[in-house]
Amino acid sequence: MKIIILFLLSVLLLQAQETLTVVKDSSGLSENAIRKKAEATDKKVKRTLDIKDVIAATDSHGRVDLAKLEAKWEKLSPTPKKQDWVQTKSGEWFKGTIKALYDGKLEFASNSIGLYTFKLSDIKQIKSYHLMRVNIENRASIKGILRLKDNKLTIIQGENKYNFAKKQIVSFAQDGSNERNLWSGKASLGFDIRSGNSDQQDFSANLKLQRRSSESHLALSYLGRVSSKDKVQISNDHRFNEKYDVFLSRNFFWTPLFSELYIDKFKNINAQFTAGVGLGYTLLDTSKERWSFSGGPAFVYTRHSTVDTTTRQNSFSPALEASTKYALKITSMTKLAYDYKLTYTTREAGIYKHHMVLVLSNSLLSWLKFDISGIWDYVQSPTASSDGVIPLKNDFQMIMGLGVVF
Repeated sequence: MKIIILFLLSVLLLQAQETLTVVKDSSGLSENAIRKKAEATDKKVKRTLDIKDVIAATDSHGRVDLAKLEAKWEKLSPTPKKQDWVQTKSGEWFKGTIKALYDGKLEFASNSIGLYTFKLSDIKQIKSYHLMRVNIENRASIKGILRLKDNKLTIIQGENKYNFAKKQIVSFAQDGSNERNLWSGKASLGFDIRSGNSDQQDFSANLKLQRRSSESHLALSYLGRVSSKDKVQISNDHRFNEKYDVFLSRNFFWTPLFSELYIDKFKNINAQFTAGVGLGYTLLDTSKERWSFSGGPAFVYTRHSTVDTTTRQNSFSPALEASTKYALKITSMTKLAYDYKLTYTTREAGIYKHHMVLVLSNSLLSWLKFDISGIWDYVQSPTASSDGVIPLKNDFQMIMGLGVVF
């Protein structure tokens, strides 16, 4: 195991040295001045009107009302003022705020549609009001006003313009002081309360937060459950996860740090902390499916609640961790997500363990989801408590709850 860990670490160090060229704006122009440059570029773009539009703008004396035509031009291709604009291939324009583009999906916040995710393949035009930091595959990271039309991307930065193909975009996000625009999340709650011959209460919570920039993706999550029956607690487990990915190309990324804190007193785990570094690769990325793998060396620190005289209460172990994530868009309203993570370590930490989550999510509103989650936790060699009780290897959960997207 030591040889494998040393090999993976050497690969990680080599990949960490591959950084994108950051193209800086040395013009000294303000953000508003750069926007003026973008507006001048927009006016040079040819926009065609139907003959019916010209007739509608002509009075009885044959004079054309240029103000009406200009209003029609603006409707065909609006000028960003305070907000960003996105046009789909169906011709509809949406006004709001671009949060981030990642994995071919654009997160967009609007007063009319809430927080919505567009597939990049469904987008015809993007006109940003905000300055964006754009990550171009294997080329550079560039800050500027963004214009996308069909398969051509233009980044306007001061006196310069940079043109790329749409397929070269790895990611982009706002570049500025408004940190809130880089964050999004989802909070789900589930509960089941029964009374009668027996009283039982089950409560669960699932919280996910993510910060997306053009160069990186930070994911934070919490999954917890507390249950009691006839006023006696029968479950109490909590799992906190963190994963920080840095994009190296469209499909390749490395993880400077992933970590997990797991607490489950009914498995005799007072606290178990895992941390490591890893590499990742996106095997499949289409408008309907995404499948990625990642993994690398780690360490596991475990503190048991109670142990017998032959077992140490605290242990520190090397480990190898591997994970895969799969997402499938079944319909426009229904999505399936699969997340599997396994850890191979020493006997003191369980030898082998995995955590698997399968979620079927249905959209009720743009901001409200109904989730059905199946969870399977497994430990090959659980540690017995001081009274000789050995926890079960398998633990299954099914959670139904409402989720709010923000």
